[in-house]
Amino acid sequence: MADSSSHTSSGAPAVETLALGRVFKAGRGGGEVVALAGVDLRIERGEVFGLLGPNGAGKTTCIKILTTLLFPTSGRALVAGRDVVAEANEVRHRINLVSGGESSGYGILTVRECLWMFSQFYGIPAREAEPRIERLIEIADLGEFAHSHINRLSTGQRQRMNFARGFVSDPEVLFLDEPTLGMDVNAARRMRAFVAEWVRERPGRTVLLTTHYMAEADELCDRIAIIDRGRVLACDRPTALRRSVQAGQHVELEVRVPGDLAADALEADGVRLAWGAPHPEHGTRTLKFRLPPDRLLVDVLRRLEGQGLRVDQVATRETTLEDAFIAIVGRGIDSDGATP
Repeated sequence: MADSSSHTSSGAPAVETLALGRVFKAGRGGGEVVALAGVDLRIERGEVFGLLGPNGAGKTTCIKILTTLLFPTSGRALVAGRDVVAEANEVRHRINLVSGGESSGYGILTVRECLWMFSQFYGIPAREAEPRIERLIEIADLGEFAHSHINRLSTGQRQRMNFARGFVSDPEVLFLDEPTLGMDVNAARRMRAFVAEWVRERPGRTVLLTTHYMAEADELCDRIAIIDRGRVLACDRPTALRRSVQAGQHVELEVRVPGDLAADALEADGVRLAWGAPHPEHGTRTLKFRLPPDRLLVDVLRRLEGQGLRVDQVATRETTLEDAFIAIVGRGIDSDGATP
């Protein structure tokens, strides 16, 4: 799939942001909303780099700036060694973007026609575009729908076509913003395998991934930056992020008691609650916490039961990327991280 007009630049990183900031007006009579507050990132060529954060953390704003769809308020961003503001057209020739849930081309076109059209937008010669499109249709499992009009496709099929469209230009830097949103489990697995293969096929290909699926980020990413309220809180390899919160056992309880009472009981026993949520179907509440190394789980359970709190289920597990995320951010990835 390599493009004969390969445009990999010299030693510059694939993506670099320097004190990148973006402020939005909050509306009539309102103040300002800080979406990005001085973000510094350096993504090397050949990396699959993850950007994780709660809803409203600044991920989409960052992606829009890096793909020249939005100007920064302050700071600077370079993609493939080009400034996203001063050299926007140069950046656009070197990138592509896949967004989950976006509109899929033009409904009157077929899948094959749409992919061909986008290849021509990028000036890909026919001798390269045609076999590349065939391969992408196969990868996306759209062979039987290649001649179907886009407006006749299901949501999952349209998203698979969006995914294929992102690779048509064989970009130097590919931005995947929730790329498997709306896909079934098997399709998402195939797409992840293809991303890993595509990056390995030629040195210098780079992917920046945002996703709400922790397993997806853990499987694909060489490094991950965790962002919240417009600031980068941590940046490291997934194994290092997990290791940072590994001390102690990770425990999940299902209890029949109001959540605040259970949290109070745990904290009185020296255990800090990491996350809790109601379980309406069971009439219970799920509590997650990390047990300190010097504490025994059986002692905590006895203390809870001694206070009349009924524990229905207990599970322990190894540290996950979600554990690290919650420990660093203080809440889950699906929570609202917007600045008031």
